Amino acid sequence: MSEPGPESVTPGTPGTPGRPAPAPVLDLDQSESAAAYEPGSVPKDGDGGRNGRFWSARRVPAALLALLVLGGAGLLLYDVAAVRADRPAMYWRRAAAEHLAQWRLDNVWVLVAAGAVMALGVCLIVLAVTPGLRALLPMRRHREDVRAGLDRDAAAYVLRDRAMEVSGVQSVRVRMGRTKVSVRAQSHFRELDDVRADLDTALGTGISELGLERPPALAVRVARPPAKKR
Repeated sequence: MSEPGPESVTPGTPGTPGRPAPAPVLDLDQSESAAAYEPGSVPKDGDGGRNGRFWSARRVPAALLALLVLGGAGLLLYDVAAVRADRPAMYWRRAAAEHLAQWRLDNVWVLVAAGAVMALGVCLIVLAVTPGLRALLPMRRHREDVRAGLDRDAAAYVLRDRAMEVSGVQSVRVRMGRTKVSVRAQSHFRELDDVRADLDTALGTGISELGLERPPALAVRVARPPAKKR
């Protein structure tokens, strides 16, 4: 009888000698805070390019302003053409010219009207050159053809949930800005310095996990709740 040969080993079989076993699959658990969930297939650092602020369409204000300018320019052009054709100017233009001729340039109401018109022009210029949509925070881009944004209120709710998980926090208010996050918390036990240190750590991690293009700065203030009057 022939003796059995050495045990054959199939390459690639898990747990066989000479080949390390594959790494275990990590479970992805969703915690109470949405910022704590991070799928393993999404990289932390965006590699899809820079994501700037979202621009507001402003279709309604632009359409109203365009109709107003078009109507005024058309009416003035018609009156000028009528005067060129040896016809009298419209009554509103003659009355406006006679009325404006009685006002001096240093009159208070003339200066007020000029200031109001200038302020309106500055507001229109600001609206034209600024993106708008301040409540939408741009997120890091992982693909060039996909842009994502996070609402400021939603981000504040996420950070508030993260802050409430810290031991000793009784209540917390989070104000989410584009460049700064202001957190005011009340602690009914534990040392205030310890609570603030834990909040700095928890909220700093939460801000980094929001995936924002420009993570805002963090300002935390912890105090005792006001004493109840008897």
